[in-house]
Amino acid sequence: MAFDDFDDMPIQWHEHEDIAMKLYEKFGDEFTESKIYRIRFTDLLDWIMEIPTFEGKREDCNEGHLEQIQAKWVYEWRDNQ
Repeated sequence: MAFDDFDDMPIQWHEHEDIAMKLYEKFGDEFTESKIYRIRFTDLLDWIMEIPTFEGKREDCNEGHLEQIQAKWVYEWRDNQ
């Protein structure tokens, strides 16, 4: 498997950091730290479900997953500042 193929690997709910990285790739600096923490979970869930390589099911989502994804997204945003 080539290194580039890792971007095409399926993502599941427990892979919070991978999901956060995909969200940062999609939105870049459009969302700052404070804006990321103010995103409604319904919007966040919709955006996660739109990730092409995401294979999780909506019904398997819980608040804990969404909180962890938000936190990892903030870390990703900070790392890129």
